[in-house]
Amino acid sequence: MTHREKSARDALAEIEAARAELMDEARPLAVEKLHARGRLTARERIARLVDADSFEEIGGFAADEVPRGAEPARRRAPADGAVVGTARVDGRPIALVSQDFSVYGGSIGSLGSDKIHRILQVAIRRGMPMVMLLDGGGHRIQGGQNSRHFAHANTMFHDLARASGWIPMVALMLGAGFAGPTNYAGLADFVVMVRGLSTMGLAGPALVKAGTGEDIDALQLGGAEVQVDKQGIADLGVANEEEAFAAARRFLSFLPANARAPAALTPTDDPSDRADELLLDIVPASPRGVFDVRKVVASVADRDSVFELKPTFAANIVTSFARLAGRPVGFVANQSRRRGGMLDSNACDKMAHFIALCDAFGLPLISLIDIPGFYIGSSAEGQSLGRRSAKLIYEWGHASVPRISVVLRKGYGLGYFAMNGGRAFAAEACFAWPSAEICPMSIEGAIDVAFRKEYLAAPDPQKRRQEMIEETRAVTGALSAAEGFGIDDVIDPRSTRRRLIEILAQAPERHPEDHPPKYRSIAPI
Repeated sequence: MTHREKSARDALAEIEAARAELMDEARPLAVEKLHARGRLTARERIARLVDADSFEEIGGFAADEVPRGAEPARRRAPADGAVVGTARVDGRPIALVSQDFSVYGGSIGSLGSDKIHRILQVAIRRGMPMVMLLDGGGHRIQGGQNSRHFAHANTMFHDLARASGWIPMVALMLGAGFAGPTNYAGLADFVVMVRGLSTMGLAGPALVKAGTGEDIDALQLGGAEVQVDKQGIADLGVANEEEAFAAARRFLSFLPANARAPAALTPTDDPSDRADELLLDIVPASPRGVFDVRKVVASVADRDSVFELKPTFAANIVTSFARLAGRPVGFVANQSRRRGGMLDSNACDKMAHFIALCDAFGLPLISLIDIPGFYIGSSAEGQSLGRRSAKLIYEWGHASVPRISVVLRKGYGLGYFAMNGGRAFAAEACFAWPSAEICPMSIEGAIDVAFRKEYLAAPDPQKRRQEMIEETRAVTGALSAAEGFGIDDVIDPRSTRRRLIEILAQAPERHPEDHPPKYRSIAPI
């Protein structure tokens, strides 16, 4: 062995020794503290999420300079608190970052910020999903309040905004998530929180106390019950980290690597012409009766393929990924079990975001309509329903993927249009079940508003009112809609799956853009 070969081997051994100091095994006390709090380390999380031995780290040696004689920087802040690199999930490449809570509480130092920014740029350039395992704060206060450095910032948020709609972005909130991590997650497509552990918000309890005097617990301020169930900022609340990793893998399985990549098709042995008898009787005879529309989605879609997003937020609308003949699609459906399936402000926001997500990544949209209208009253107006319903209409108007509507029962008023009913937004196909009623407003309400004087003047007002309701209902049914060619066909509910699959097999992946020669549209606030 020559001296040069020996020197190269010695240098490599030194590098590997330095790398070993970054690993969990070299930091038993830090690891023990995390485990005692019921949390995994940054590297353990990566190992649980990705395919075995697929993680390739970049920037692992990054460390801020320290004065001569001080403890080595890599021991003081291993990897500067952010483990980043590429890996594979179910054989498909992803880029990812995992915050290290054991390094200054997961706060973001200057080099850690550069690393996160770098891996995002890699994801954008290579066209691969970006997954963020977030557990920490924002700017590292220990790094100082120096405007000379901080004012430079970087283009992280600029690039996150530009990445939206190009690559799928996932944020798993696995612990503390106030400040920076919340901003990252706010631009992600799918956000998961661990109940009883995760937090989100622009400022944590200490900063809130210092700035406003309000004394509040972290979970009360930004736990899953707030940000998942009430605000809908996060999509899913799960019991533990393993469920969070499983949810991320499931979400990514429906989406292509990027907006130009082919659809994520999955083989299935579920027959395309499978007819479920449940669909024939699921809609109650009474217009006031309720049913679980999720059963319709599950029956129509490939078996065991449904993945619902935001299930605990705005439950009057259901938004679900699923598959039809192995092809990923998005279902939107009114849920009569909650507010009768009416659209309120939160439901409009939820559906608008889902339409944009599906359209960005090429998932056809299936609308199952059973809507009595928009939520009305001072409460609705107090929640800016006028603007937020416009956001929903805006998204339908910009969608370019195939869109199919099926009126299951009620298709009333503006809500019918906002659910992509009929010809409202150039649907690929528009169907109705025999149980459908399509009209400008609730039949009972219309009679009471327009003909109250007439039925009150009758010898038996209530009898005359009911007669007028039945007379009106006779001309609002599915057959009448088909006769006027407002829909394409009235179909046997049991044939819904087959008809959807046939249409999608014939439809182009996208319709050519036909927008006026503008630079961009302006989204409603």
